Amino acid sequence: MCGRTLSLCANAHTSRQEAQMDVGLFLVHVVIGSFFLAHGAQHALGFLGGGGISGTGQYMESVGLRHGRFAAGVAGGSELVGGTLLVLGLATPVAAALLAATMLVAARTDHRGKGFWIYAGGAEYVLANAIVVVGLAFNGAGHWSLDNAIGWDVAGLWWGVGAAAAAVAGAAGALLLLSPRPEAQPEAA
Repeated sequence: MCGRTLSLCANAHTSRQEAQMDVGLFLVHVVIGSFFLAHGAQHALGFLGGGGISGTGQYMESVGLRHGRFAAGVAGGSELVGGTLLVLGLATPVAAALLAATMLVAARTDHRGKGFWIYAGGAEYVLANAIVVVGLAFNGAGHWSLDNAIGWDVAGLWWGVGAAAAAVAGAAGALLLLSPRPEAQPEAA
């Protein structure tokens, strides 16, 4: 079926598996990247029925963030830049870090206290998105990506760990900067 020798059979099988993997990775990075790009257009630009900086900023303040317009710009900008990079399969670990950080902030603010499952407003969906993009940082965007076309080998254990660590650090920094400061308690006399 696949040749005269076992090695030919193994090579044909590996090539087919690699081709299938590349199709799957292409679909993931283009489709998920497009979703993020669309969300960024909503949050930052007001496209596709979104609130833009002003409306998204008001919403972000309603979920407890200070400087709502700034937060909306950072989130929307991260989704626009990260989504574009992901669609192109370019600098995939950078895209993953930007997008996962944004999803972690959303999980901590918008979805906090609502349980896990999305049907009740929980963080299931945003955490799944974060895991998918960090998974791409570990695996790479595949053969059909600009990373591959320009010869960037930006996939593997440490790229994934780096993207995940950068996402956690970025989310923590954003939350420290944007979360309300506790009010000072008056001293008892």
